[in-house]
Amino acid sequence: MTTPPRYRRILLKVSGEALMGGQGYGIDPAVVTRIVSDIAGIVRSGVEVAVVVGGGNIFRGVQVAAKGGDRVTGDHMGMLATVMNGLALRDAFSREGIAARVVSGIAMPTVCEPFVQPRALRHLEKGRVVIFVGGTGNPFFTTDTAAALRAAEMGCNALVKATQVDGIYSADPKKDPNATRFDRLTHQEVLNRGLEVMDAAAIALARDNRIPIIVCSIHEPGSLAAVVAGNGRATVVEG
Repeated sequence: MTTPPRYRRILLKVSGEALMGGQGYGIDPAVVTRIVSDIAGIVRSGVEVAVVVGGGNIFRGVQVAAKGGDRVTGDHMGMLATVMNGLALRDAFSREGIAARVVSGIAMPTVCEPFVQPRALRHLEKGRVVIFVGGTGNPFFTTDTAAALRAAEMGCNALVKATQVDGIYSADPKKDPNATRFDRLTHQEVLNRGLEVMDAAAIALARDNRIPIIVCSIHEPGSLAAVVAGNGRATVVEG
């Protein structure tokens, strides 16, 4: 990075769908390698990075409930999908020469560490990437809410949501060519307008803890580094 980073510690929210690339399901190793390479560049610049990863490329718990199944069971299955994605990210970081730890909201000690706040903070302080999986450890909460929660618990300066588009729009720009793109919004404006960039609980949690939310594209190489430096194309939610 040629420009000094604006943020000392960030939490990056990565959707499971981002990891499957052009596939309809699963994990695309080439896409994972490219995303991790971008994050590794940020880490090498001195920024402490935590990641919350979703599991939608493998399983979505809400689909179970939609078909008449038990929501709690479905959400637990979705949490397990995030663990698989977290392990794939950790492996890619290892190939990049970056130390990473997978930390889970649900206990599975033979696979990854349980979430203990002081331990996770020490990992960050030592320059390790902390990959949070298992959501909040509770059903009925999205990984967006988990991202806002972990950002608050880790004392992050910003929550970066890397998405399929380059910011927040008034509607889905892939479906509505007249959708308006926003450069800056407040947390309350996002809630009042019903903009679906993150669920309301996540937005409110970030607002209450004064954590800026930065929404950018995950598909453009170098975009994450530019955003962390305070540049790049993104929508900033703060205030």
